[in-house]
Amino acid sequence: MIQYSTDTLLLENLDMNGFFVDWPNPPNIKNFKRILLGSYKCVIAFEENKLVGFINAISDGVLSAYIPLLEVLPEYQSKCIGKKLVEHMKEELSHLYMVDLLCDEKLVPYYEKLGMNKSQGVHIRNYDRQSAE
Repeated sequence: MIQYSTDTLLLENLDMNGFFVDWPNPPNIKNFKRILLGSYKCVIAFEENKLVGFINAISDGVLSAYIPLLEVLPEYQSKCIGKKLVEHMKEELSHLYMVDLLCDEKLVPYYEKLGMNKSQGVHIRNYDRQSAE
């Protein structure tokens, strides 16, 4: 049974392998943990001793937040885990004025179904820094 938690201390006992599929320079497990532990908010989905999904947010804690990562292991996709992670995170951030998320165009309908609104944005991607090394 999939469980959800905001307790990042659970990460110490979870298998965190298998994420960042198709990333040219994925972070290693050490940096993956640093990303989640350093987040303003983090919601994890796990089954037994395996992390199966996560979402994180960075924020000023007063007015705004940004959701940089939402991932569900490929073998756990299409089981509403991503939807539940977004719902949990929206609740965690409900006290803030704005919550932003950038995604590929093909994912916009997914987030719209979850109550988010399409907007415009710009970004810089330094793929050689993607591993956080």
